[in-house]
Amino acid sequence: MRRWNGWGDEATVVDLPAHGEAFLAELIGGGQKLADATLAEVLAKVPASRLADHPLVVTNAEDRVRHARGQSLPDWLAMRSGDFGVFPDGVAYPETAAQIRELMSWAVEHNVLLIPYGGGTSVAGHINPQAGDQPVLCLSLERMSRLLDLDEQSQIATFGPGANGPQVESQLRARGYTLGHFPQSWELSTLGGWVVTRSSGQQSLRYGRIEQVFAGGKLETFAGTLEIPTFPASAAGPDLRELVMGSEGRFGIVSEVKVRVTRLAEQERFYAVFFPSWQLALLAIRELTQARVPLSMLRLSNAIETQTQLALAGHPGQISLLEKYLALRGAGVGKCMMTFGVTGNRAQNAASLKQAKKLLKGFAGVFTGTLLGSKWAEGRFRFPYLRHGLWEAGYAVDTLETATDWSNVDNLLNKVEASLRDGLSAEGERVHVFTHLSHVYGEGSSIYTSYVFRPASTYAGTFERWQKLKHAACSAIANNRGTISHQHGVGRDHAPYLAVEKGELGMAALKAVAGHFDPDGRLNPGVLLQD
Repeated sequence: MRRWNGWGDEATVVDLPAHGEAFLAELIGGGQKLADATLAEVLAKVPASRLADHPLVVTNAEDRVRHARGQSLPDWLAMRSGDFGVFPDGVAYPETAAQIRELMSWAVEHNVLLIPYGGGTSVAGHINPQAGDQPVLCLSLERMSRLLDLDEQSQIATFGPGANGPQVESQLRARGYTLGHFPQSWELSTLGGWVVTRSSGQQSLRYGRIEQVFAGGKLETFAGTLEIPTFPASAAGPDLRELVMGSEGRFGIVSEVKVRVTRLAEQERFYAVFFPSWQLALLAIRELTQARVPLSMLRLSNAIETQTQLALAGHPGQISLLEKYLALRGAGVGKCMMTFGVTGNRAQNAASLKQAKKLLKGFAGVFTGTLLGSKWAEGRFRFPYLRHGLWEAGYAVDTLETATDWSNVDNLLNKVEASLRDGLSAEGERVHVFTHLSHVYGEGSSIYTSYVFRPASTYAGTFERWQKLKHAACSAIANNRGTISHQHGVGRDHAPYLAVEKGELGMAALKAVAGHFDPDGRLNPGVLLQD
């Protein structure tokens, strides 16, 4: 069963290994665990619903609790403390586009605000109801999860928007296809959510970001249904898909998604390579990307993340032997690990691997085969569960991401890390910060940074620590040529920084579009655009 106050299935537990706990204690001090609230305590706080009756709407306390928060660190603190703040007044579970439209009409009649809800995995404050006089309805799309059509000639699949990652892949694989979109949240996040937040999958080098796979569909708006047909390409004016991608529920509710799919590959392999230094590793990944070697995924950890991954990996004896071997090959202190994948038929993969190994050898890369790469593939969707293990050990962890041109990657990465590392120095607290590049392009790369810090003695104090760190890092991004979000969207948390990126004219255009489709501002107010 899904956890009500954290990530994923409650039967899945990822503990922090003892040597990992000792590693963190040496770096930032011993952990400090805060007490968790119980579900019964939270249910007792849920107020009476303000909604009128509707056959598609449920107003019981537990449904409302389970749809009140996402998966950001502030959401985590709210769920763990039991101080949720505001709950939706009800949850609806439509099964068709007609029922979505019915609920939208009902919302106008009864002056209700609507929050579209996919998998509840937002880490930027997309789905949190806000205090106000109007009742709030959470509109869950989880029952709209079927594969509706598969055009095998055109390789276009049509899905309901509530299909999560496993549902998308299982239905396609039964027909010999894959979407190939694997964000870290894949277990819970949904196809509609990927579209409206401009998601990026871990193997986007082969399959493309959501921009490349989203072919068309339908958006239910208060002005009517926007239908977007599928074309391989079109010069007929601006691409209306762009009004849907990244719209974050402000313009309408996605009721149908058409995506470009691919036949299942014959073979897939993942490999690990170590470099003596970050500078050599950075040159290598840029050259590998710009040479257009046909890889399916590519990820580079900086020295601190490499050290952290090895410390938390378990099997300390085996890791010690690996480190001795790498040191003998010139990759000792300061080494950086690259993981890459090849996907396709055997001949394609053999050619890609040969080309990659030859190129990486020129940057002193030490190739270690498939063992570590396979371990990465096996555990790539388990990292969100580690937040539970860290919390039990008395540590809070959060992440943030951006993207910038290659000429600015090193500068921006260093400034983001420094802003976090020094963010709590006034309190005498240390922060453990590490980064990887996980989505690369010819002109630049994403930058994905994780940071671990000790909670304060109270939940309120811990939230204040997060606010300081988040603001420092977002300011560093916005003021140093980085996008405020590469893959997680804007939500409420990043909305204050959006104007720096879009400019006054761009923000006015976005607000005009929102006003056209939702003149009364009923859809997800405060998300993407500050009201």
